[in-house]
Amino acid sequence: MADNPQPDGSTDIERVQAYQKLVLEYEALDEEIDGLLARHHGATETMSDDDYERYRDLAYRRDQVHNRLKVLERQIFQDDES
Repeated sequence: MADNPQPDGSTDIERVQAYQKLVLEYEALDEEIDGLLARHHGATETMSDDDYERYRDLAYRRDQVHNRLKVLERQIFQDDES
């Protein structure tokens, strides 16, 4: 998984690069979730216990990446407003 968002002392370029990396990670997790759902006709109710556990793990990881994206967005746009 990607490192935590860059500290406030980071350059704009470093923040944007970290953001781009997180976007790619988010998209990969989302694609894997979509694949799991597609194999089960869009319903978690038809998943095996193992598939459901995998689905929940992927969703949790995707949520964590999303949260880090939001932190970086605030840092990047805060600097633009300064």
